[in-house]
Amino acid sequence: MRGAPAQSSPASAPARSGGRSRRLVRFALMIVTVVLIVDAIVGENGVLALLQARRQFAAVERALQQSREDNTTLRETARRLREDAGTIEAVARRDLNLIKPGEKVFIVKAAPPRP
Repeated sequence: MRGAPAQSSPASAPARSGGRSRRLVRFALMIVTVVLIVDAIVGENGVLALLQARRQFAAVERALQQSREDNTTLRETARRLREDAGTIEAVARRDLNLIKPGEKVFIVKAAPPRP
């Protein structure tokens, strides 16, 4: 039977469907992998969220450091106002427009513009 067409044997049919199922499994695994990678990058707890959280942490840390420096300055100012007579006098002169007995105050006004 040389010239007779070759008939497919029952063993070759499962081999073809086995190759197709392997491709489907690979394709499904590839899709799952891509979805997992995308979720790891942009998901709720992904890399981008982590970077954003780090930026926020750094900003809060800088604000905290600035607040600590402001507190130190305010404590020093409060200490000087409680203990230093010169500071108390300077504040009274500046903020309350007070003068010492015997001092004279001169008020200088700007001259009106000439027509």
